[in-house]
Formats: sequence, C-alpha cells, structure tokens
Amino acid sequence: MSSLAPKGARIKVLYPAEEIAARVRALAADVSAAAGADPLVIPILKGSFIFAADLLRALHEAGVEPDMDFISLSSYGAGTTSLGEVRIVRDTEAVVSGRDVLIVDDILESGRTLAFAKDLMAARGARSVRTCVLLRKPGKLAVDIEADFVGFDCPDRFVVGYGMDVAHAFRQLPFVGYVEP
Repeated sequence: MSSLAPKGARIKVLYPAEEIAARVRALAADVSAAAGADPLVIPILKGSFIFAADLLRALHEAGVEPDMDFISLSSYGAGTTSLGEVRIVRDTEAVVSGRDVLIVDDILESGRTLAFAKDLMAARGARSVRTCVLLRKPGKLAVDIEADFVGFDCPDRFVVGYGMDVAHAFRQLPFVGYVEP
C-alpha cells in the first residue's frame, strides 16, 4: 500500500493508522499493569509526540493518571544518521526523585538516546525508570539497552510519519512508512 505524501514523495506504508491505534491500546494496558496508577511520563521530543499523545489518552482509558513532562534530545540533527552523541535540547522541569518514570520514544535503533534518557532519570533519583517505544529495529543497537514496552519491530528502513520525520518533513502522516526510492 502506498500513499502520495507532501512534496510529491511516494511513501510506502509499514504500519497503518488502525494497526497503530490497536497496538497503542495494548501497550497502555501493559504499561498500566507495570507502572502503577500515576507514573511520570516523559516523551522524548520531537519524534514521539504523536505516539505519546495517543499513549497518554489510552493510559487514561486504562485508569492511569499520569503526570507528564517533556525532554528534547538530539542525536541526528537534520540528517538521517545518528551523530553518535546525545545532547539535551530542552530539559524536563518536573521533579523526578522518588517517582516512577516512563520514558516514551518513537524508535529504538542505536539505543543511545533512550539509554541517555534512562540514565539521566536514574541519576536524578527516579524510583523506577521504564521505557516504551513505538518501533524497535532489531540488530541495530550500539549500546546495551532494551525497551520495556515495544509497539512493533521495524525493518531496517528510515521511517517517517506518526511524528517521525526526515529533515522535518512527513511528521503529520497518520501512519508509519518510508520514502520509496
């Protein structure tokens, strides 16, 4: 299945909106069973913002009352390859010490960003730190980390849509796909 996307690019759909919605509800059920009734949810911006919003609504429907803050981390810049170094673009404001934290990210690929965020929250005294990612690319890890909750295993493609971009384009797409060559 393909869809004509902005700027005339052809996008091959990997995960349609309906499949993502069903998986997000299932993830919310798993998170609610493990993370308690009032975790501090910290989405990593920018790529996870749509996933995080849908997950938060699904958590609410599952009876969870999360608090929320954001962190913006960068390891890609405007390119499609990780630069290997993670930097904080915008830090959290919430008190993390003594809290159960759920870090939400769009994709677990090299693992550097997620590991950085997890280590940062642990260093700030979180009682527990769990991680939830929409996509995981098996075999791509550069650091030793596993996500606690995973939406889908993803083929080795540079994906766009559902909040993820290439050079700031295609975030608005309601599905996850990749630009066809």
